[in-house]
Amino acid sequence: MNKREFNDTIYYYFSKVGKALTSPKRMELLDLLTQGPKTVEVLSNETEMSIANTSQHLQVLLDVKLVKFRRRGNFMVYSLGNTRVCELVQSLQNVTEDRFDEVRQMRMDFIVRSEEIESLEMKEFLEEYNKKDIVVIDVRPETEYNASHIEGAVSIPFDSIKDQVSEIPKDKEIIVYCRGFYCVYATEVVQYLVSKGYQAKRLNAGIQHWKRKVELK
Repeated sequence: MNKREFNDTIYYYFSKVGKALTSPKRMELLDLLTQGPKTVEVLSNETEMSIANTSQHLQVLLDVKLVKFRRRGNFMVYSLGNTRVCELVQSLQNVTEDRFDEVRQMRMDFIVRSEEIESLEMKEFLEEYNKKDIVVIDVRPETEYNASHIEGAVSIPFDSIKDQVSEIPKDKEIIVYCRGFYCVYATEVVQYLVSKGYQAKRLNAGIQHWKRKVELK
């Protein structure tokens, strides 16, 4: 193999992975899988695609080894290929927001809503987490909580918050988190809790950010 053959081959594989990432739906599927393994049916429901379309997109990701699967009874459960894929997804999000001001602005307007609610960065959260008497609420689906969650967090899924609000103490600071920078669940839960008289804040981070901070300690 000469230099040209070497370059042609490796850049072919680089472009093959890049091509798999050109679909918005496949990017969404990967982002959802950063939260933990999911069945095709769950992914279909989350992305509002048919099961057939979801399966086709997953096959493309499977072909370039960005995802893997296992059988669980009659179900196919997908997960990320490894932790490097999670890093790739977040890296792409960071680069995109850095290069496109409109993406950052959309996140600020739709998710952060700084004029309506308070948010905490992970560094600030770790200071409060270690020092204050707080309640941390995970509003992701219970399956995602079971896959991984912030130590000590209480699971109250987004769809259950109104039914379980009476269980949340009003004499403590409430910190709510969901899937990460682009997830609106925590925003809407914090707005609801504040309207009910709670001292609530949104964590501007997700479980993967927590894992990285804990690993660095």
